[in-house]
Amino acid sequence: MQTRPLGRTGLEVSRLCLGTMTFGEQNTEAEAHEQLDRATAFGINFIDTAEMYPVPPRAATQGRTEAYVGSWLRARGARDDIILATKATGPGLEHIRGGPRLTRDQLFRAVDDSLARLQTDYIDLYQLHWPDRSTNFFGRLGYCPDEDEQATPLEESLSALQELVQAGKIRAVGLSNETPWGVMRALQLAEAWGLPRVASIQNPYSLLNRSFEVGLAEIAHREDVGLLAYSPLAFGTLSGKYLDGARPEGARLTLFERFQRYSGPLADEAIHAYVDIARRHDLDPARMALAFVNSRPFLTSNIIGATTLEQLESNLASESLRLPDEVLEAIEAVHRRYPNPCP
Repeated sequence: MQTRPLGRTGLEVSRLCLGTMTFGEQNTEAEAHEQLDRATAFGINFIDTAEMYPVPPRAATQGRTEAYVGSWLRARGARDDIILATKATGPGLEHIRGGPRLTRDQLFRAVDDSLARLQTDYIDLYQLHWPDRSTNFFGRLGYCPDEDEQATPLEESLSALQELVQAGKIRAVGLSNETPWGVMRALQLAEAWGLPRVASIQNPYSLLNRSFEVGLAEIAHREDVGLLAYSPLAFGTLSGKYLDGARPEGARLTLFERFQRYSGPLADEAIHAYVDIARRHDLDPARMALAFVNSRPFLTSNIIGATTLEQLESNLASESLRLPDEVLEAIEAVHRRYPNPCP
């Protein structure tokens, strides 16, 4: 397993990271532990979760994912071998703290609650799950200023995280679902005020959504704020299993109709084209899609997720797959034909 530096923190993380948002909804605690055992045995040392997980977010299950990761950490006694990442929820989910914001008080409460569920006394990477301001994220296009915006200043959030670093509760800070302005503003504040320097940005990146390459990739390279790529399989659509209206039993899009981000006629055309490339070169489509993400120079870690051990094994196999030049050229040709059909 290759490792890469996590920003300028001195921490080294595996190129594949185990995502956990299915734990507690599609996966039982025992299944979660099996996945964690297999991933770490393979060489993954990086685990990503969030206080709002599992997904879809519901009051009845909120925090269950962290609790499953915590019970595994306690049972295995391997905390020092793991780089553990979690996230603080941004505004919009009223069942979390009566409406979460990224204020000092809310972040202090969020960290303490996560530490309790994770059964640890420190978090390696603590991320702001999405901005506490009106901006573009979760596929939103067309920025429109909000004259009535009620936003938490980024300097307040970073100052609170600085206190948490000083208290030994978190080691490093990251952003998620962030824009180029947000990343550069955070870096500017860190330099001017001596606040924590963000180490990573967790944004969507896949064959269907390469928008990170516009603006953020240069920041990742020049400022050492690498990408933690989420949804690298676009909710599993890049495996080809949903093509032509198929809905496999137990699959995420079969269970949860709300996940439409990677659906639609243009997306289907692009997926058909990418799956065709894989099949022409005797490649598994999902493995090819993950290997493409793995190859990106601005990547710190690729967050893989699975609901079965069979899926996890396939995802893990992408670590050793190097795509031939002719495959990469074919992928670029499809990308030019269907540029970012699912932002």
